Amino acid sequence: MDAYDGGSNARRRPDASNGPGGVPESGGSDGSEGLTERSGSTESDNVTEPEVTEPTEPQKVLPRPDREPADVRSAAPDDPYAGLAAPRPSVPRPAGPAPDLDAIPRTAPGPRSGVAALSLRYQIGVALALAVVAVAVCVHIGMVFLYVAPPNTVTKQHGEAVDDWIYPEFEQNWKLFAPNPLQQNIAVQVRARIRGADGGSRTTGWYDLSAQDGRAIDGNPLPSHTQQNELRRSWDLFVATHGTDNRPIGLRGTLSETYLRRIVVLRLEREDATAPGGVLVSVQVRSRTANVPPPKWSEEKVSVQPVYRELPWWAVTADDTEGSAR
Repeated sequence: MDAYDGGSNARRRPDASNGPGGVPESGGSDGSEGLTERSGSTESDNVTEPEVTEPTEPQKVLPRPDREPADVRSAAPDDPYAGLAAPRPSVPRPAGPAPDLDAIPRTAPGPRSGVAALSLRYQIGVALALAVVAVAVCVHIGMVFLYVAPPNTVTKQHGEAVDDWIYPEFEQNWKLFAPNPLQQNIAVQVRARIRGADGGSRTTGWYDLSAQDGRAIDGNPLPSHTQQNELRRSWDLFVATHGTDNRPIGLRGTLSETYLRRIVVLRLEREDATAPGGVLVSVQVRSRTANVPPPKWSEEKVSVQPVYRELPWWAVTADDTEGSAR
């Protein structure tokens, strides 16, 4: 209640009147006796009035800033916000309702591919098929290894089974680790009879065709297949299809003879064996075979004298010349 309200115990100001008319109470001009009598009650003059202090202004309530416990604000001692955290700027939220997390579409896993896309039954079938193929490959590699390897205990006991597996589809004509390497040098040589423009005839010397191929291969990082194998394979075919009397055996014998003759004729024409105006009439082929000398540490004794095998003279036809081959 305010100190100046009109209650029964309220203190009146000195200049206040006794009533609505503003007439002062009796009892002295200094205001020491100015109590009135209301509602039939009389107050004593010696009653001590309670001391009333002057009202003060209400204490201001500071707004509580948004702060973090560890973020303490440093300020002057008389700063009312001293010891409080500095206000953090608020981040505006997007307008509208909060998104529904369950309604957000999730990325579905991609479709399976390969064997994983098959059912369990088919996956088992594929696994069994791969196992069978792996076993077959291992068996085949083992059979080929036993076939090309030098004679051993396994091949002596199971040589027939190995041959049944290899022949005829997987026949090999080479030996692993070269257990019996070639120990001879074979050179193919040729000479020709040429009819000159005056009608005379002459015979050339021997041309070592194998030596020419060797010089072309030596130092060449990428020699051609013709330089390496044409002449050598044609001579091997001729020897395999002819007897010791140089007569052909079967149809392949005649074919190998024609093939070898055409090769040597073409080589002679490239070497310009015929003089200008001359005509190549016939050719003769021979082989020169010499054993490879054994190493110094070996006690083996072999003859190093060359052995020659001369073939009969072959007449040259129009089909054997370079023009017909083109």
